[in-house]
Amino acid sequence: MGNVSFEKIMVATDGSACSRLAANKGIELTRLSRGTVYAVYVVSTDYFSSMAVDFDWERMHQTLKKEGLQTVDSVKEAGEREGVNVESVLLEGHPADELTRYAEENEMDIIVMGTLGRTGIDRLLLGSVAGNVVRHSKVPVMVIREKCKS
Repeated sequence: MGNVSFEKIMVATDGSACSRLAANKGIELTRLSRGTVYAVYVVSTDYFSSMAVDFDWERMHQTLKKEGLQTVDSVKEAGEREGVNVESVLLEGHPADELTRYAEENEMDIIVMGTLGRTGIDRLLLGSVAGNVVRHSKVPVMVIREKCKS
């Protein structure tokens, strides 16, 4: 096997402590390979179907979007501190599907992600998502399994 080069490293993030650890690993890997990090946050539409009809999902949607922007911005700042170029990407839909699609369409060399989202509603984001991405992605996936506290 020749030299493996990671020029396009996708970091899937949901703002949790686990995904921050994963982002740091992705940044470290990128610094060593002089590549670019693509910090990807998916505004999940998974919970809208389970909400009551009169639920103000537009407000929820705006809140999630704002949280997503803050999350990718924090990865960008962490990258800048290490001299690493970070592109921010905000997607919408089912997280595992969107992460897998984005990685394949944009020819990422590797996906770096944590195992667990935060508790409660956010558990939907990266808990089962990591498993799904690992099963369905044609792009190699590095799952950071560390004990992380929110």
